[in-house]
Amino acid sequence: MQITVDQIQSRVPVTVLAIHGDIDASNYEQVIAKGRELYAAGARHLLLDLSDVPFMGSSGVVALHSIALLMRGETPPNPEAGWQAFHAIDHARAGGVQQQVKLLNPQPKVSRTLQITSIGDFFEIYTDKQAAIASF
Repeated sequence: MQITVDQIQSRVPVTVLAIHGDIDASNYEQVIAKGRELYAAGARHLLLDLSDVPFMGSSGVVALHSIALLMRGETPPNPEAGWQAFHAIDHARAGGVQQQVKLLNPQPKVSRTLQITSIGDFFEIYTDKQAAIASF
């Protein structure tokens, strides 16, 4: 997995974090660490480009949720806490769509994971990059 970051000036500064490769148990903590790094550097509006992510396991769902919480200035649950992390996702999802992190172009298997876990209800999902950026 590789991660690239771009800054785009729109109505507000938008950070585009593009992930290349699978997100799974072997690397999801890298995704969370990058989210922490970006928040510490001042990012508050994040577009996660999933165009080049062919597979995302349940640990990837934890990573997406953790990044959304980080961008809101909240502390995510410890990803090593197992089911506690998934209970936190369910609680957050019940609060409706959050506005700090949006998803771009999830591939079919990733879309299915988002749908099965209902975490997709927590994010606005776009297929057009410019529309996604303009939505912040």
